Amino acid sequence: MRKARPKKKILLPDPKFNDPLVTRFINNLMLEGKKSLSFTVFYNALDIVGQKMKDDEKTPLDIWKKALENITPQVEVKSRRVGGATFQVPMEVRPDRKISISMKNLILFARKRSGKNMSEKLAGEIVAAYNEEGAAIKKKEDTHRMAEANKAFAHFRF
Repeated sequence: MRKARPKKKILLPDPKFNDPLVTRFINNLMLEGKKSLSFTVFYNALDIVGQKMKDDEKTPLDIWKKALENITPQVEVKSRRVGGATFQVPMEVRPDRKISISMKNLILFARKRSGKNMSEKLAGEIVAAYNEEGAAIKKKEDTHRMAEANKAFAHFRF
């Protein structure tokens, strides 16, 4: 690399839970710079999760964190061109990228869900991920399955 790596931007914690991970999720959720709307959607989604999971002793924030943890992939495949052929090489995911992938998958599959509004869709996807079901979990399993199938090409890692 010719240039130095850019400095990591430090995110301020969100006002309600005082957690920088929540701010990062809200930044991913945000469309067209409407951050206050993203805050509203996320907090409403957590309220809905709290109502749906009343019998569980965990807080909605803990449920959300566990859901993110459940959909976080450990390995992924990257295309490597070796001698005219392209191989899908399984590689371990960097810790920072793991968080990013899980957040983006949760938001993507929440948007694709059927529901009345985004808060309900997001709450539904969070509950599904917490219970280890739903589209985001399926995506993680597919990624792991693909890495397992291409394990023979792991020696092309560099």
